[in-house]
Parts: sequence; C-alpha cells; structure tokens
Amino acid sequence: MKRSVALRWVAAGATAATSAAIMLMLPTPYALAADNLSIGAGADGSSKASGTSYGNVKDASTGTYWSPNGSTGYVSIKWTSATTVSSAVITQASGGGSINSWRVLNADTSGVLASGSGSPGTITFASTSLKKLTFEISSASAAPRIAEFETYAGGSTTPTTPPATTPPTTTPPTTTPPPSGGTPTGAWPSSAGSVSISGTVSVSGTFDGGMKTYCCIGDGSQSESQDPMFEIANGGTLQNVILGSPAGDGVHCLGTCTIRNVWWNDIGEDAATFLGTNGGTSYVIGGGARNGSDKTFQHNGNGTVNISGFYLSGSGKLYRGCGNCTNSYQRNVKIDNVLLNDIDMVAGINTNWGDIATITRVTLTNSSSATVCGMYKGVPKGSEPSYLGAGWNTTNCKVTQSDITYK
Repeated sequence: MKRSVALRWVAAGATAATSAAIMLMLPTPYALAADNLSIGAGADGSSKASGTSYGNVKDASTGTYWSPNGSTGYVSIKWTSATTVSSAVITQASGGGSINSWRVLNADTSGVLASGSGSPGTITFASTSLKKLTFEISSASAAPRIAEFETYAGGSTTPTTPPATTPPTTTPPTTTPPPSGGTPTGAWPSSAGSVSISGTVSVSGTFDGGMKTYCCIGDGSQSESQDPMFEIANGGTLQNVILGSPAGDGVHCLGTCTIRNVWWNDIGEDAATFLGTNGGTSYVIGGGARNGSDKTFQHNGNGTVNISGFYLSGSGKLYRGCGNCTNSYQRNVKIDNVLLNDIDMVAGINTNWGDIATITRVTLTNSSSATVCGMYKGVPKGSEPSYLGAGWNTTNCKVTQSDITYK
C-alpha cells in the first residue's frame, strides 16, 4: 500500500509560529522568493504584429510571443491593485529582430526603473510598488519577438535560478543555469541540503523545495509498480526540487500541474507522468534530468503537456504519449527551447488518435541519429504500439528542419 507524507504550504488558519518555522526551513533566497507575478495579471502595449498577442508574454509558454508592428514598441504587465516588483525576466523567441536598447518603466509615474542595451535577460531594479510595469524597446534591428515577460517581487534574480556546479561528464561546460523558461545551458544545480522521505510526498497548492535533494524510494528499475516521490494534486505546483536516486516513479500529476525548476539526478522509471483526464495544459518549465533508459515525460491522460527551457542528458525519449494505456486519448505536446544530450527521440506520438506535437528551438548534442517526431499507431492495453516512422511538417508533427540544431 502506498504511504503518503503530506508536505504542503501553510494552510489557512495556520499559526504565525508555524508559518515562521516553515520559512526558516527554506534557504535564502528561496524563503523570500515569490512566484511569477505576471501569471494571472493583465497585459497591454503599444501595438501588436498580426498573429501576436499581449497576453502571450504571460502565458508561461515560450512557444508564443508578442511582437510590435515595427522595430520599437512596448508591452506592459498590469495588476488591479498595487503590487511590489523588483525584477523582471525577458525571454525572446527566435526569428525576430535583435534588441539594441530597452527600458523598464513604472507606468504609473513614467519613471525609468532600468535601462540597457542588447538582450535584456534578467533585469533587477529597486523594489517598487505599482499597478503597471512596462518593457519598452527603444531600438532594434527589426521587430523583436518577446515570448515571456516574467515579474518577481523579491531577490535580484528569479526564484527558480539555482546555483551552478560542475556538471556530469556527458554535459556541456558549466555555466549558470537559466531562469525558469530561459535558455538551458546544461549546467547542473548544487544541492542546498538533503531531505529523507520514506513515501510519496503529496503536494497541493505550491510546494517549494528550496533546491534541497529529496531522497529516496523505489529500486531504480523500470518497474511500473513503483510509487512516485511526489504526487501533485490538480492545479498544484512543484518547484525548486532535486530528486535523488532512486526516485521511484518520479512525479505524478493527477490533473493539470506546473513543474518548475525540478531536477532529476536519475530518471529511473519516468521523470514525470501526466494523468489528468479533464483536458487543460500542464507545464514543465526549466529544470533538467539525466541518466534514463526510456521515457522522461510520460503522458497517460489527455490535454496538453508544455515543456520549455528543459535540459535532458542520457535518455530514450523526452516525451511519449502513451500508446497502450487502459484508456485512449488524443494528446498534445508543445516542446520549445530545450537542450537534449545523448537521446534517441524528442517526442513520440500516436497519429491514429490525433496526437499533435509542436516542436520548436531544439538543440541536440551527441544525438545525430535521434528521431525528432516519432509517429506510432496506438493500440489497446496488452499490445505493443507499432512504429510508423519520423514526421516532419505534417498535421501531427508540427516541426521543420530549421527548428532543430545539431551540435
């Protein structure tokens, strides 16, 4: 029988002493860091090119973007009440113009909070209470494409930026890992401590692990009968966690969920399994995984899995839509801005069930023979799906050769 260890953020009615105790358990800066404030906020701007939207900069997807009508313009995040902000992260989509100069403005007062040249990336400024924050493009070579405009309340960097350490021998040289949804580098985070668990950790709401290593359950095999280390309730978020080895059956999402800046030292059976059957989109933002032999993300339910800013080294597939589960569904996957080292396949989908894979900005290292979009014929439980071949720029495989970079 599965044993469950309930670890949650402080619920309504908890005492101040309990809240303080939980905060002290988290290492700085994670105890003070906030979620991306842009999620759920409003957005507007100066102009938008055909097919783009202001809301695309706050949808937690680097596969969509806003672009002005020309080489200059601005986009704003706005709140219904005064909100304290001290940093922003600007993520650009490929294919647009290069930004030459930019400013971040307090739109309430027109005051300049920060300015610079070139690609902005992470921007920090004095903590300011405002209702509207503007990112202004003063000069660019052509109309830029802004995929995400993240905003944060505390710290000089986003709360999902872990420290760097020496990566394993199969990874590229060490650099600082990116903010969530940023461009992955292959750098691996160092652990802020260890947490021993003896059963599945149940997550509801948002659980922030403070970049500690949680260990361990299971036997490290490919057995389907292992319990997950984390089980996320519908609408929950798991962030800033390192999974030790063995990690059982990784992470289970019972509905839609967000997995942000989560790192698997050893994939084991699967890194994460998506089980929700009520539609919607689940997100994997940032983070990384290594040392797997089969699937990394397994999609058993329906809806969409959106993977962005992720690093994977040494595995079979980044994503697989289940081809022989008890129930058959049409499933979608969106993969953008990922770095994959020594893998066999980016995404496997079942075309007879109408699965769609949208794949952009993928870098493959040590994977010259990897299949990008593998097409399968899904079958009933008890049989094995048949492989139909690789798809390029089709109804089901929305990917072109120009979306893939081999190194």
